[in-house]
Amino acid sequence: MICLIICFCSFCRYHPDKNANDPFAADVFKEVTFSYNILSDPDKRHQYDTSGFEAIESVSQELEVDLSNLGTVNTMFAALCSKLGVPIKTTVSATVLEEALNGTVIVSPLPLGQLIARKVDKQSAHFYSVEITEREAQMGVVCRVCSADKSKFKLLYFEQEENGLSLALQEDSIKTGKVTSAGMFFLRFPVYRFDQSHSATIAKDPDAKFFKKLDGFQACEVNELRAGTHTFAVYGDNFFKSVSYTIEVVCAEQFSAEKEMLQDVEAKILTKRAELSKFETEYREVLARFTEMTSRYAQEMQAIDELLKERNAIHASYTSIPPLKRNSSSSKMSSAFNGSNGEEECPTKEKKSKDEKKCRDPKRKKWFKIHLKMDKRKPC
Repeated sequence: MICLIICFCSFCRYHPDKNANDPFAADVFKEVTFSYNILSDPDKRHQYDTSGFEAIESVSQELEVDLSNLGTVNTMFAALCSKLGVPIKTTVSATVLEEALNGTVIVSPLPLGQLIARKVDKQSAHFYSVEITEREAQMGVVCRVCSADKSKFKLLYFEQEENGLSLALQEDSIKTGKVTSAGMFFLRFPVYRFDQSHSATIAKDPDAKFFKKLDGFQACEVNELRAGTHTFAVYGDNFFKSVSYTIEVVCAEQFSAEKEMLQDVEAKILTKRAELSKFETEYREVLARFTEMTSRYAQEMQAIDELLKERNAIHASYTSIPPLKRNSSSSKMSSAFNGSNGEEECPTKEKKSKDEKKCRDPKRKKWFKIHLKMDKRKPC
């Protein structure tokens, strides 16, 4: 518990939003993220306790946790860290995958082209079966899920095994406008997914984040479906509440124009990704040159000020007064000025001090009390 509190405090202290362009804070933030990944996973924590860091394979610095295995406190910390922008990557509950593999899940039929609205509990899944004909498979099939309340969920695709279902594809929901959505596009040509958290995880500064932004644009593993029965699922990925969603599977036959537009825009994105790589090299060179010029600008400004100061001193040397006398005369003038001010104040101060001394001197006060007798008989 104490370790998790320390991790959370470190999350807040070294978060990139509070430490922009700070490589040290970025490195510490990644270390804290990795530490939380170990502390929140019982298996990884046991591996660390027995064999240290060497027993833990860290391919990336993203958190990948099964929320169903976390207690209330750990789930709360994970939710707070996610709100702070920590890329916490969640996995599908092992219980859900095991039930699907054993064939004990309830699968509801989903007619093609029909929109269904439902609500799924957190860390639970709704399974749907879709019948696809040969013609529909040739024209392409699209499955999309949306959540109007911006809930987190996963769209899953399962392949039929001997006794159950095996997870083959997974798409996490992303924010698209006023909703969160996820989709799978089986259009018989290469389509791409865009992982927006990829650039945020590996980038240490805003420039790197920009140039790495399209690195998360990767090709999907499956581009087409065969005729037959296919199984999709919606998994609730919220931390505490259930997920309201709509799911729809449509044939792409009536979306021929959209298919061409999708191919065109994704081709442009691929071209732009290649251009960004080249542009980054040019940008870094120009930025280094700009930094050099900025430093030179400050140096030149300082040099000019020093030269002008030296010039003014030379101008002041054109006089008949010798240098020593000039210095002494200037010092005399300043001392005379100070002395005149002092003389004006001196009488007042001196008189005041004498009066105070008379009042304070007990002997002088005693002298006034001496009784003097004069003999009138003696002539003066």
